[in-house]
Amino acid sequence: MEIYLKSNLKIYLCQLNFHVGNLNKNLEKIITAREEVNRNGGDLCIFSELSLTGYPPEDLILRKSFIASVENVIKKLIPLSKDGGPAIIVGYPRNDNGKLKNSAALIDNGDISIVDKYHLPNYGVFDEARVFDSERVSGPISFKGIRLGLMICEDMWFSDVAESLQESGAQILIVINGSPFDQNKEDERISVAVSRVVETKLPLIYVNQIGGQDELVFDGGSFALDKNSKLCLQSSLWVEENNFVELIKDNSGLINILGSKVNAISAGLESKYNAMVLGLRDYVIKNNFKGVLLGLSGGIDSALAAAIAVDALGCDKVRGIRMPSKYSSKGSLDDAEETGKLLNIRVDTVNIEDVNKTFLNNLEGLFSDLPNDLTEENIQSRIRGVILMAISNKFGDMVISTGNKSEISVGYTTIYGDMNGGFSPLKDAYKMDVYAMSNWRNNNYNSLLSGTDGPAVPVNSIKKEPSAELNINQRDQDSLPPYEILDEILKKIIEEEASLDSIINLGHDKDLVYRINKLLLLSEYKRRQSAPGVKLTARSFGKERRYPITNAFLRDK
Repeated sequence: MEIYLKSNLKIYLCQLNFHVGNLNKNLEKIITAREEVNRNGGDLCIFSELSLTGYPPEDLILRKSFIASVENVIKKLIPLSKDGGPAIIVGYPRNDNGKLKNSAALIDNGDISIVDKYHLPNYGVFDEARVFDSERVSGPISFKGIRLGLMICEDMWFSDVAESLQESGAQILIVINGSPFDQNKEDERISVAVSRVVETKLPLIYVNQIGGQDELVFDGGSFALDKNSKLCLQSSLWVEENNFVELIKDNSGLINILGSKVNAISAGLESKYNAMVLGLRDYVIKNNFKGVLLGLSGGIDSALAAAIAVDALGCDKVRGIRMPSKYSSKGSLDDAEETGKLLNIRVDTVNIEDVNKTFLNNLEGLFSDLPNDLTEENIQSRIRGVILMAISNKFGDMVISTGNKSEISVGYTTIYGDMNGGFSPLKDAYKMDVYAMSNWRNNNYNSLLSGTDGPAVPVNSIKKEPSAELNINQRDQDSLPPYEILDEILKKIIEEEASLDSIINLGHDKDLVYRINKLLLLSEYKRRQSAPGVKLTARSFGKERRYPITNAFLRDK
């Protein structure tokens, strides 16, 4: 039999979208959430990792003025807690006698108790060991007669911190997190949390943030497990929510929790699409851009990118530009126009043929004895890049680039041309994912999207053979293997760091595997100059995969 604690403790999981560096705004969100929790009779509201600063603040925390500003915010929170309202747990960077700590504070009735992060992740997109110090595992914190075992994100992924807290008398585990999305992350979080509950026999509360921060997007999905590893609360993905659990005590004095709801969790294509929408939305809004514009070629990549932009910002904040040349087919021009009609966006046309002729005429003397090749194709792409940037400068809209991960991997994009842009929503989406997400969006809709219900990508853009249309009768497959084969090889090399021999043993052509690997290595210099884009996979380009530009290993095989 279980009975409620005398204090009838209601613990709120406050899953919010914080803004890196915007300390006053973050403080305002925390205070507003606390007021709501207070109205609902809550005793404690828990916020995510580094919630005061936004996550991740990266090298901002190396600025003494920034840390001083954080300390001033903490000083504002402490007296607010004396009003008899709920206590709060917040994350913040702290100067501990000259050492920077990733810390969490329980602030209650004018008192503050501090816990420091022990395990500092130094892999993938994380490099906390570069800026933070770690010394010891903190012990439990007392709150209204309950001993809270407070952990910070990575601490949950190792057994030692939870075991130490349990051995020190903790009665419940609370984990505050800045855990970015990838396609496998939700299942991994739950699995690791279950392991900690099984090991300690303690209930666990997990609080994550939502929102986009550069290439990272945080999906929320905060949850709670009772002492038997049962999922008793599951917050939604992608939205701000304040949900609660109640602490109960059985006749033996052991603490357990009861949850308020379990939401259905999106997965697969829907999660990837939602991630790209939220990532683009927050990048535009948090960086104060008016809207976005992009080149509309009539192909599937630009059509899907436009759909994501409209779903992120609304049709009035998205502008498409058609830029035909003599190689542009009527079908592609029609498909670009159809994209605009489906999405209800403005589409302008700027013909590049005369400008292209001027370039070629001016270069004729230098190129007179040389055949036409990729140079002439790239000039067209770079003209389009200049036009897009000119419109961006004039009207204040940010250019989004439309290259996908398959193309970016092997250099099938033009630097200073179609790679121009401030953000690349498809950067971590392989070509086959682009097809799949386009079909998904044409048949699905949810409340997170700002576009209209119904088809968003022209059917012909999906079905037709892909082409850059920079030359006569050009096809992607003239330069690349079929995308289903290319993607399979790329995933093995990029995601798994598989040996080339192991990939060949799967049945792939030896020369093709070597060629794809060579193109991947040779294109690193382009990727270093590309715009950020939403992380979708376990190994995205950028901070997560750092290969040298100058690199001869396997290049000649």
